[in-house]
Amino acid sequence: MAENKKVKIVALAGSTREGSDNKKLVKIAAQAASEAGANVSVIDLRDFSLPLFDEDLEKREGAPDPAKKLKNILKSSDGFLIASPEYNSSITGVLKNAIDWSSRPSPDEPPLVCFQGKTAAIMSASPGGLGGLRGLVTLRSILGNIGVLVLPNQVSVSKAHEAFNTDGSLKDAKQTASIKNLAAQLVSTLQKLNN
Repeated sequence: MAENKKVKIVALAGSTREGSDNKKLVKIAAQAASEAGANVSVIDLRDFSLPLFDEDLEKREGAPDPAKKLKNILKSSDGFLIASPEYNSSITGVLKNAIDWSSRPSPDEPPLVCFQGKTAAIMSASPGGLGGLRGLVTLRSILGNIGVLVLPNQVSVSKAHEAFNTDGSLKDAKQTASIKNLAAQLVSTLQKLNN
């Protein structure tokens, strides 16, 4: 990797809710990754208006434009920072749908081109006592099965409704440090892998 080439990271939350605690985590992690030397793009899945994945729709009309746009953004990255809410002990439908559309093959590219060989750091925030930990198990499994190296470390913030200040920062300095360390670890890993 050239000395001046920064690794590219896409940061996103698996929530479309405006006040999402997971969007707050992404913001903290993205800032830390940027400070560690990465070129970070924060995206909001709400901006893509993806229909539910439907192979008949895909066959009839091709991938919708928002799915193509999302896929191109993910394809151009080296890795991902993902904050995943936990819904019923799993990931959100919106995150799974985004992964499903982005994983679809095009005739002119290798399978899973947006995911194969990429690296991800995952985190979660939840009002529950486990902080979304059960959903991260599912996310880790999905990403691993489509060729993403998921860092062993992860962060989960429990009682998220009480964990943040009004400006979106975490009240607990140790939790903030954990998020920043995870983001810096992702940058360091990507720099080594792309060297």
